[in-house]
Amino acid sequence: MADGKSRFTVDKALVAMGFGKFQLYVLAYAGMGWVAEAMEMMLLSFVGPAVQSLWNLSAREESLITSVVFAGMLIGAYSWGIVSDKHGRRKGFIITAVVTFIAGFLSAFSPNYMWLIILRCLVGLGLGGGPVLASWYLEFIPAPSRGTWMVVFSAFWTVGTIFEASLAWVVMPSLGWRWLLALSSVPSSLLLLFYRWTSESPRYLILQGRKAEALSILEKIARMNGTQLPPGVLSSELETELEDNKNLPTENTHLLKPGEIGEAVAVSKIVLKADKEPAFSLLALLSPTLIKRTLLLWIVFFGNAFAYYGVVLLTTELNNSHNRCYPTEKQLGNSNDVNYKDVFIASFAEFPGLLISAAMVDRLGRKVSMASMLFTCCIFLLPLLSHQSPFITTALLFGGRICISAAFTVVYIYAPEIYPTAVRTTGVGVASSVGRIGGILCPLVAVGLVHGCHQTIAVLLFEVVILVSGICVCLFPFETSGRDLTDSISASKEPPSASV
Repeated sequence: MADGKSRFTVDKALVAMGFGKFQLYVLAYAGMGWVAEAMEMMLLSFVGPAVQSLWNLSAREESLITSVVFAGMLIGAYSWGIVSDKHGRRKGFIITAVVTFIAGFLSAFSPNYMWLIILRCLVGLGLGGGPVLASWYLEFIPAPSRGTWMVVFSAFWTVGTIFEASLAWVVMPSLGWRWLLALSSVPSSLLLLFYRWTSESPRYLILQGRKAEALSILEKIARMNGTQLPPGVLSSELETELEDNKNLPTENTHLLKPGEIGEAVAVSKIVLKADKEPAFSLLALLSPTLIKRTLLLWIVFFGNAFAYYGVVLLTTELNNSHNRCYPTEKQLGNSNDVNYKDVFIASFAEFPGLLISAAMVDRLGRKVSMASMLFTCCIFLLPLLSHQSPFITTALLFGGRICISAAFTVVYIYAPEIYPTAVRTTGVGVASSVGRIGGILCPLVAVGLVHGCHQTIAVLLFEVVILVSGICVCLFPFETSGRDLTDSISASKEPPSASV
């Protein structure tokens, strides 16, 4: 180095310190947030049918209860992403936890349908901050083990869905939907309780020029893990690049062409503006360097969300005792018309999905894992184009849920990895927002079409969306398995040897 001192980046420090006690605490906190979001999403399968019978709602009004949550998440995911990129990860996820807990708890006291719609929309607004927690956790994990530990993090979502299904099975028949809503808001309150012990992301701090604070947190990680920081001075990725560029060019040095220089300058201007004006964060995502991965990621998030929540809702709708499309089936005629046992069994499909994604994500890579699971999901849903027996229906949806949950797990690992720190939570937040559009449209298909005795059309639409998502995964520009996270857009260009 020019100054005679060795330098190390956050990535090198994390690799040197390894995954230890500090990361386990971060995992527990972020995981609780994931449990909270999973429970709030899963309860939509139970509350809709319950209030439909109580308030004599139409199929459209019932599906709106789910759709407004996704509408709130659409706004929240984009908004909280910008907040966390501009003001820090901690401020981003504490605001979302407050909104989710208060609105979730108050929705249990909704006096009528309109109040329930308003409060559930606010819950969705808070739940939109989920990607902030995921990105915050990701930024503390060493690159070599990032895939495996992100799968472990995703396991908390599975725990949340199974716990919610168990809670509904116990609470709904005796205490009703209001108690289910109130009890489901408890995990969000735990985020508020333990917030004071969380640390800001050192990646965010060093990007903001707060190097002393970043170093202090890295030293804290080293103490808790019983390790030491690498020797030298902490520097940002940009400083390292500039230091490397001081060396004289050799015959192997890549020189920028005039067009590339203009592109780099244009991107730099956008990033500088993005730090001051949120509107420019979206422009950075659509810059020449990032636009391909951004558009493909939007399609994949839309397809995954549409398919995942579709499979969840189909589990309740196709096993609904009030199904009037097949009159030979037993009609029970009570308000608790959801088969809780089948929903509970289907929830366990997420565990095999996690095991499969854990086995594949680092060995075969993110792209192969996602594409294979999406295409396999299409195969499981194919027989549902025609009516099947309750047992066959549950089995097929179980298999489909295994695949789509595995794909969703991997996409939440891949998405933060393809964006630089400067726009990471904004990028994942916007992609998540696009996914929420899929969530908004999904109930209209899963509930509206099935209630209208159009099961074939509904399942065919799911097949097409999943197939298109799988094709888009194959078109992603590069694999991220084992790669360091980048801080700047210029450093996040796809490698020359990237496989498409």
